[in-house]
Amino acid sequence: MRTFVMGDIHGAHKALQQCLERSAFDRKKDTLIQLGDIADGFEDVYDCVEELLKIPNLIAIKGNHDEWLNTFIRTAWHPKGWMFGAAATALSYLRVIGKEGKLRPSGNGYKTALNPEDIPESHQQFFRHQELYFVDDLNNCYVHGGFNRHLDFKGQRPKIYYWDRELWSAALLYHAFERYQRGSEKFEMITSFNEIFIGHTSTINWKTDKPMKAVNIYNLDTGSGHSGRLTIVEVSSKQFWQSDPVSELYKR
Repeated sequence: MRTFVMGDIHGAHKALQQCLERSAFDRKKDTLIQLGDIADGFEDVYDCVEELLKIPNLIAIKGNHDEWLNTFIRTAWHPKGWMFGAAATALSYLRVIGKEGKLRPSGNGYKTALNPEDIPESHQQFFRHQELYFVDDLNNCYVHGGFNRHLDFKGQRPKIYYWDRELWSAALLYHAFERYQRGSEKFEMITSFNEIFIGHTSTINWKTDKPMKAVNIYNLDTGSGHSGRLTIVEVSSKQFWQSDPVSELYKR
């Protein structure tokens, strides 16, 4: 049995299929830890959730885009922030229920015929029960955004785990100057982990669609919500596989 970790999907079902196929992921035996942000981006969110629900050994981490969708499911309210890619999520579910095209821009968001009850119960439960983080038996941490490294890891405000970007930016800064810090203090962290796997902050910002590493932190958001690729990594070996660029899989 192998354990894999996958970055932000953002509705790119074609990319998800390619990653599972190219890594020879065994649905019956292998474990997949998905780092969140399944929702928003491309118009196959429904299909992505259906695909993930077929994996018995799935650990689904909550992303900020997933929480926006979860807010809509719970309250029928469209958060202002949900305008970032939300149209694709709404259109995905509208297509399934035969209301395709029932969406138009309005103010800072959208008006849509989609109602929470239109989303299948299995999908509602999926987004309600995503984990804020996961720590495995090897003391590896899996979290969507990050956490405050100056506080105990557990017990931080829930949104910190799926919104934080300071952990990654601090690691990059430390990594950049590490060669000048011989004998200086190591990267400070109250709760230590063997390795940390995150998404949320696209490596496209550093002009690469490959995974990045700084200190002991691996960033696996390789731009699947934009023009990059979806990435899946085998945890023990660090071997990784990627989809084709989503800009080729989804012509806009």
